[in-house]
Amino acid sequence: MRSEASGYWRTETLPFPESGIRLLSQAKLAVFHSRMTHYREELQGAASQLTGEYEHMKSEAQRRLGSLFNQHDYPFTLENLFDMEVSYPTIEPPAYLVSLHPDVYQAEQARVRERFESAVELAEQAFAGELQKLVSHLAERLTGLHDGQPKVFRDTAVENLREFFSRFRQLNIRSNPELDELVNQAQQVVSGIEPQQLRDSVRLRQMVARDFEQIQASVGELLVDRPRRNILRRGQAGVGA
Repeated sequence: MRSEASGYWRTETLPFPESGIRLLSQAKLAVFHSRMTHYREELQGAASQLTGEYEHMKSEAQRRLGSLFNQHDYPFTLENLFDMEVSYPTIEPPAYLVSLHPDVYQAEQARVRERFESAVELAEQAFAGELQKLVSHLAERLTGLHDGQPKVFRDTAVENLREFFSRFRQLNIRSNPELDELVNQAQQVVSGIEPQQLRDSVRLRQMVARDFEQIQASVGELLVDRPRRNILRRGQAGVGA
């Protein structure tokens, strides 16, 4: 349950340059909070079931292990070992600094802007890296051979790419023309194409693979040549998420 909750958290949010904090669209807050509350309740329910079976599990372990059984290998209680919390911290400087220490407030504003600039760069790199991985995987499945026969690929290879397009449109903080163009190109390549068509047509497989290899190379240049672009211009009045 924790793994599933963590996966949802990462899918619906964007990286932020502080451990444990990610950016969430305000429009998604209600749905996100409801989903995470559900995950926590499910986790607590599963932990309760485990607690009910815990003594029996230890007895079974003792029976199997015999003299190798060590009571100290097992926690005395499972209470509070399985839980998770979600909070929504403010990352803006407190308003009281305006009157008390204007200089400190301005410095904090500048620090917040820099953190959002870093967040934009992190998001861009994450999207570019994911796009490169997806198109590279699909191109390899379309062109590679196994025992002299074309490799088999699952429908998910195409479905994952389309899910990426949707998340990119929803979560992208600020447009980067180069990355936008590459995402558009990849989307056009698979537009109207079903996985079975790729299995049935060698020519279609070759065409799609060729286009994806070109996109993969372009994304690679984007990641290598300009790894940390300053997307937000310094001196802007504010930054939002």
